[in-house]
Amino acid sequence: QVQLKESGGGLVQAGGSMGLSCAASRGTISSYVVAWFRQAPMKERELVAAISSLGRTLYVASNVKGRFTISRNNALNQLYLQMSSLKPEDTAVYYCAAQHETKATVPNGRFAYWGQGTQVTVSS
Repeated sequence: QVQLKESGGGLVQAGGSMGLSCAASRGTISSYVVAWFRQAPMKERELVAAISSLGRTLYVASNVKGRFTISRNNALNQLYLQMSSLKPEDTAVYYCAAQHETKATVPNGRFAYWGQGTQVTVSS
């Protein structure tokens, strides 16, 4: 069973940049669609971006398009989210998630494996 662990969150000023990483263990994610979600206080969880097993970007939310970039390195079993021009409304807990490519549907499908999340706080 794949386990996911995010890293790289923290506090950043508005307009700044931050990179998140997600390391997979207990299995390879090379055959998985992987994604970043986020959940802000009092808001529903939303899909931020998703990427195919071969590295093709499948989805980027309209409110982060042009500012966030999703990527992956299958050799390292890792997923990344590079965030720039950050805004206070990007403040949220960010989660990585994975679903086997034969079962994945983006943007509305279910993801089977989840990390515990990392807090990103953007100050104004």
